[in-house]
Amino acid sequence: MISLRYHIISIAAVLLALAVGVVLGSTTLSRTLLAGLNSQNDDLGGQVSQLEDQRNALNAKLGDADSFAATVGPRAVRGLLDKRTVVLITTADARPSDRDAIKGLVLNSGATVTGELQLTEAFADQSRADQLKDVVTRLLPAGAQLPTASDPGTLAGGLLGPLLLISKADNKPQLSTEESAAVLAGLTDGGFVKATPDLRPAQLAIVLTGGAAAGGGAGDRAATIARFATQVDRSGAGTVLAGGAGSAGGTGAVGVVRADTAATSILSTVDNADTPAGQVVAVLALAEQLAEKSGRYGNAGNAQAPAPGAPAE
Repeated sequence: MISLRYHIISIAAVLLALAVGVVLGSTTLSRTLLAGLNSQNDDLGGQVSQLEDQRNALNAKLGDADSFAATVGPRAVRGLLDKRTVVLITTADARPSDRDAIKGLVLNSGATVTGELQLTEAFADQSRADQLKDVVTRLLPAGAQLPTASDPGTLAGGLLGPLLLISKADNKPQLSTEESAAVLAGLTDGGFVKATPDLRPAQLAIVLTGGAAAGGGAGDRAATIARFATQVDRSGAGTVLAGGAGSAGGTGAVGVVRADTAATSILSTVDNADTPAGQVVAVLALAEQLAEKSGRYGNAGNAQAPAPGAPAE
């Protein structure tokens, strides 16, 4: 006869067997899982090492390309803008090293730089947009007209364009010396611009900006610069808007222009002006403007070609 004690011992034996099986199974599983994870970790480590090698190789190639462009650039633009005049316009986020490099190439092209104008942070500050519009309207010389658009970038370009560029029709200044001095003094006093003392109007203009803007209102700031550059282009023989990496995106001035077909039909843009190659392209695009042509140049996805005359990508 099977007693209660027998049942209890049998049940205990079964439970003990299950417990031992679970322990042994989990130990084997853990070892297998750990071995698999170690293998994956080794594979990932190898992939990371390969990617680092590829990155280093690409950086080396980019360095070689930059060195080549820096060496060949002055020769590539030599005589391209002979006896022409160019004014340089920079935004607050433009790198001085990029400005100096482009200025050097412009001089190598045979052109004369007639001066520099810097747009301060306040120029594109949306909290001061109404103040900028008021100052522009107040400083407008007698007999001159502003564009019908009401945004600050277009209005400022309508005022400064004739000051910075000579007339395309007769190659003569569009404002008198006194009018230009009054406009610059008013905008400088308002904290919107800084100009070199010897600033004179030129045939062509380069507007140099930084990369993608960051922070609140970045898109609006980019739009102000983009519309300003477009309006300046309408005032003379040609203008190029050049920006650094990221400038062709939605929060970059170059990107804002490229999203506007009316603007891209007249204004040339360069999206890699923070590289020696892009700096050369900015000067090549400036020469193309003299032929009443425009283009979107650089490395970004919305560029039509790396440079004027290069096959479209």
